[in-house]
Amino acid sequence: MNETKYRLHNGDGWRLDVRRFSDPESLNPRRRPVVLVPGYCMNCFILGFHPGGETSLIESLVDEGLEVWAANMRGQGDSRRLGGKKRYGFADLALTDLTSIIDFILDKTDCAPGGDRVDLIGCSLGATVSYVYLAHHPDDHSVGALVNIGGPLRWNRAHPGLRFASRFSPLLGRLPIKGTRRMARMAIPFARRFPWVLSHYMNPDIIDLSCAADIVQTIDDPDPKLNRQIAEWIKGRDLVVQGLNISHSLYSVDVPIQCIIAMQDGIVTPEAALSVLDHIGSHEINIVEVGTPEVPHAHADLFISEGVEHKVFRPLLRWLASQADSGGEGRDEQEEPADAGAR
Repeated sequence: MNETKYRLHNGDGWRLDVRRFSDPESLNPRRRPVVLVPGYCMNCFILGFHPGGETSLIESLVDEGLEVWAANMRGQGDSRRLGGKKRYGFADLALTDLTSIIDFILDKTDCAPGGDRVDLIGCSLGATVSYVYLAHHPDDHSVGALVNIGGPLRWNRAHPGLRFASRFSPLLGRLPIKGTRRMARMAIPFARRFPWVLSHYMNPDIIDLSCAADIVQTIDDPDPKLNRQIAEWIKGRDLVVQGLNISHSLYSVDVPIQCIIAMQDGIVTPEAALSVLDHIGSHEINIVEVGTPEVPHAHADLFISEGVEHKVFRPLLRWLASQADSGGEGRDEQEEPADAGAR
């Protein structure tokens, strides 16, 4: 697998960390490039790493013959501020960074020559950023298909802790938070002894936490402005960006969408992750439910749990292939059970 690193200037005083992964021997140039959009306090590292040594999401996509782009926006990975504004929110991420990244990829890609579309995989809050982009570009977007892995649109149901924290949105907008990676490195060994502490985020029984130093490389510090916007969003249920209600504006967006949800997710509840299906104008949807009462799956388990390739990545790859084969025209369906951990 080849990796090429790019430093993309977004026109707003930031240099973005964008990376291309491909295998020349298996690359299918007729398939659309795939763009991975990471989530809150997250960079793309974990999408190319599995703590148990299993195949990662990026490796799974590349093995399928896809050209994969990891899009670290401002505040993520090796992206750096070069005189631009320090604080950022949803509009900056979706309407400046993601837009710049998609345009850059369409110019640089070796795939789908002459095409004007990419397939987006939004990871957690990365799916929300993708919704904001689509809502503001209902007729002139560059998305062929969209995969939502545990990302919320409307907070139809939120964890009581998140609801409580959202009451302090003005304070969250003023409080800088530093050392998140260090704190996570300390918390992970604690979670191994007391798994209930992080049960809403991960199931330690199905994640190898022995390499905490590697896992935490995916964690970045949050931005106070974004924290405030998230708190206001949870409190008001609907996300409003530059005066546009994103839920309402997605009615006019017809993009095939797959939603992959963790049934015991306490961070992004299944109701919040599936809420997009009540609003987006897609004529084709696909749902993958991961986890059972016997083997509960939470938020992080969608990316790095044992057997995640079979439970999450394989259904994702099959669905993307169906979009390439059908040209995005199909029917509503629900993914058939893969094993006891998915239904």
